[in-house]
Amino acid sequence: MRSKSNKKQAGDTKLNYLLKKLALVGTLLLGASFQVNAADPILVGVAITQSPPGSVVQGAQIKDALEIYRDIVNTKGGVLGRQIQLVFEDSQGLPEKGRSAVEKLITKDKVVAIAGSHQSSVCLSEIEVAHRYQIPYVNTNCWADSVREKGYPEVFNTSPYNSVVAKSMADTLKAMKVKRVVAFAENTDYGIGLAKGLGTALKAVAPNVDYKFETLDRSSKDFTPAILTLKANPPDVVVLTMLPPGAYIALNQLYEQGVAPTAKTIVYDGAGMADYPDFWQNVKEAGKYLMTIGMYHPEMNQTDLSRQIAVAYKRKTGNDPNRLIFQAVDSLVVVVDSIRQAKSTDPAKMLAVMGTGKFEGARGTMTFDSNQGVTYHQWVNIPYVNYQLTAVNQAVGNTTLLQGPGMPLNIGKLQYPK
Repeated sequence: MRSKSNKKQAGDTKLNYLLKKLALVGTLLLGASFQVNAADPILVGVAITQSPPGSVVQGAQIKDALEIYRDIVNTKGGVLGRQIQLVFEDSQGLPEKGRSAVEKLITKDKVVAIAGSHQSSVCLSEIEVAHRYQIPYVNTNCWADSVREKGYPEVFNTSPYNSVVAKSMADTLKAMKVKRVVAFAENTDYGIGLAKGLGTALKAVAPNVDYKFETLDRSSKDFTPAILTLKANPPDVVVLTMLPPGAYIALNQLYEQGVAPTAKTIVYDGAGMADYPDFWQNVKEAGKYLMTIGMYHPEMNQTDLSRQIAVAYKRKTGNDPNRLIFQAVDSLVVVVDSIRQAKSTDPAKMLAVMGTGKFEGARGTMTFDSNQGVTYHQWVNIPYVNYQLTAVNQAVGNTTLLQGPGMPLNIGKLQYPK
């Protein structure tokens, strides 16, 4: 009996030894699997306009900027030991396309966040999807206040917003002592929203200014019927709250009809289009004397990152950087640094960091407001400038800076055609 017992014990011992060996092998294999997964790239979704009818030039700039910053991050080893991979989808500048693009990025591509979006009507559609799936969404260039007023905890804004742009423009118009202002607004949330906001801001600071706006179809190729109504009685300022290509058409037709610019009437661009790479080739003489609000000027203080981005962008495209380049970079900075600070790609942990953290971007230190309303999850102290173009084909660095961070508005520098 003892012999059988000893044999059984020996057999059990051998079986246990084999089981332990198998468990050890399994553990090693599982660990290897985790190591492979840990080395997988971190996917960030980007829904931008890459084909008409939306602003393709905006989409191209954002794509270039995001790729430049991605390469900077990846060259330094990525984040959490993993590379950043951008997954692009074409929104065509259409709300329904943007919605389906973000849905695909989240559900099929399994991105951890969305960055790079532009055009407010598209953003308003996309954030519904991000909110439903509780995925971080960092807005690059959607200005409509309504994007913030939704109060979605997943949405953060590194872009300008209509309220601050409207106030700046109203203060400038007040300083110019104008009597009559007419705005042409594209039929989008951005265009109409900014035109309405400007009216509200003017009532607060310059209630005696006669202000009205007219809504134009952004897909139209002919705005002369609206422009001709100004010919008999030109206003002091024509404000454009329109994006290219519609904005270019309107600017050219104002010039062709002799409405603006003149010794009496100047055009004020409320979309920051004057530093687009295709601006001068599309407007030529019509762009001279244009006054514009922008988010970047070479005379502004530069960060180490902005200088690095500027050199890389010039090398990649042959163009000087503009505000949209730095806005795009900053939206990805927030995504990458939230992962780094949270030590995780878990959306909830990333969102917690975004709400309380500081992010060193291309335009300065970004923090996000927690008050409900137009500043919710907005970088409130976003830098901006007002400047004027005074020569055809003029580089932004050679324009007349009328106002900037730490530099009060100086209307005395403003020039009119003689």
